[in-house]
Amino acid sequence: MTHSRARAARRAALRKAAERGFRGADDRLPVAAGGRVLLRKAFPEHWSFLLGELALYSFVVLLITGVYLTLFFDPDMTQIRYQGPYEPMRGQLVSTAYDSALRISFEIRGGLLVRQIHHWSALIFLAAIGVHMLRIFFTGAFRKPRDVNWLVGMTLFVLALAEGFTGYSLPDDLLSGIGLRIAQGIMLSIPVVGTYVALFVFGGQFPGHEIIERLYPMHILLLPGLLVALVVVHLILVVYLQHTQWSGPGRTDKNVVGHAMVPQFAARSTGLFFTLAGIITVLGAVAQINPIWDYGPYEPSQVSTAAQPDWYVGFLEGSLRLMPPFETNLFGHTVMWNVLVPAVILPALLFGLLYAYPFFERWITGGTETPHVCDRPRNRPVRTGLGVAGVTFYAVLLLAGGNDVIAEAFGVSLNGLTWCFRVALVLAPPLAFVLTKRLCLSLQKQDAERVTHGEETSRVRQSVEGTFGADHEPLPQSERFRLAAQRFPRPLEAGEGAGRIARLRAALSRWYYRDAVSPAWQAVDRHRERAQAAVSGARPREGGPAGRPKPAPSPARAVRRLVSGRSARTGKRIRRPRRR
Repeated sequence: MTHSRARAARRAALRKAAERGFRGADDRLPVAAGGRVLLRKAFPEHWSFLLGELALYSFVVLLITGVYLTLFFDPDMTQIRYQGPYEPMRGQLVSTAYDSALRISFEIRGGLLVRQIHHWSALIFLAAIGVHMLRIFFTGAFRKPRDVNWLVGMTLFVLALAEGFTGYSLPDDLLSGIGLRIAQGIMLSIPVVGTYVALFVFGGQFPGHEIIERLYPMHILLLPGLLVALVVVHLILVVYLQHTQWSGPGRTDKNVVGHAMVPQFAARSTGLFFTLAGIITVLGAVAQINPIWDYGPYEPSQVSTAAQPDWYVGFLEGSLRLMPPFETNLFGHTVMWNVLVPAVILPALLFGLLYAYPFFERWITGGTETPHVCDRPRNRPVRTGLGVAGVTFYAVLLLAGGNDVIAEAFGVSLNGLTWCFRVALVLAPPLAFVLTKRLCLSLQKQDAERVTHGEETSRVRQSVEGTFGADHEPLPQSERFRLAAQRFPRPLEAGEGAGRIARLRAALSRWYYRDAVSPAWQAVDRHRERAQAAVSGARPREGGPAGRPKPAPSPARAVRRLVSGRSARTGKRIRRPRRR
């Protein structure tokens, strides 16, 4: 009894101390108000919203394992003789950086496991960011006011690429040295200033004695610091701007329907973190990656066959391999187009388009709305087609980066395979765009038929005329709402006396939205308008009072009309004739 009272007294004392500490913090900072909002913040339930969390948690694993590796890695490039336990390398001249990487792998307890966990985490981190950005692109989650967060996410992706390349180059093995040699060639291809850029980065002629020492602080301090800062900014913007969500009953542009942060989301998120960490640990334990002892130390005179970089820079090597050899002399300077175009101009153009796309779509769409409900990719066929074309373009470049491995594996000509990839790089993206757009319109037609006729059943009915037809049952109200609650923007009109910019904007808008709606959906809208006009006894007006254009109905009102079947003017339910 005495011990129970003592424990109760200690718990009460701890509770009072915690309350005093909370009050003291709340007197100085908005802890209570901010905590109340944060703890009750709603998170959507759909699995696609967990892609960003995969990137975040793999980044946490990266930081933890990176701190451990930093304790033992030495970035010095001084040549020493290897005296470690790996017998094939013993007595050879290697750099101190390579020697420390081998020591981590073979002598530090758990070092090889941590190295491989770190490498797998980097690959998953970049893959999760890429897939997360694709989800945002295809669902239109980059639109105002989230266009700023799109820019933050793109910058995160670029910094993650740089972080991965710097970490990949640190062990000073043969494979990473080849990557640095390619990077130096890309720098030299820049007209006028390329030589000075290469001398500044490498501290002299390649490979020099300073490049690893310069990459090391960038990899462990500068780039991680920028990544952490941008991740914090990204999360703050997510909380401030609210999550996007898929359409459904009760979900509008002014609310978020989902699980509260505590306890539902916190429990699910914690489970996801430990699951991801466990999967990465298993990969690090059973799947070998980057065996630097097999590659050996870097020698400028040696090049490994079938050398392949990590997947996130594979597209860059593929573009270099596909570009035909071509150079010109301009004003006393040799311009190497076969390196400059695929390795400098093409990446700059691709990322520039990705940065500018939210503003381009807003420019050709017009309007001042701030939608929070995600678009279904099928309802934006042009945007979805452009995204699939971009993914196809990237996939061709990625496959071309391993053309030598593919040619050897399948026993085909390397030159013939290279020409196949060149043709595919030109023809595959437009073909993917056309097929994706047609597929989206077909899916729209299917949705319109489901809304109009209902869901097909396994029953077949025979009419009085003797014909057979599939029986249909009405869709559930929630499913009907989800299919109907979609926005279909209309093309902009240039108007009389418009300038060139306005006409260009209208032309792009027509190309983007003119054929973006399936005729089946258009027929559903026209049928509903005629039914409403017949019941209400009023003809649909083409414009508002005083000749001004009639304002477009709000999406929520349009959805309510479609689901309930009531007249827009009288509010009465529209009666449909019974089938005889």
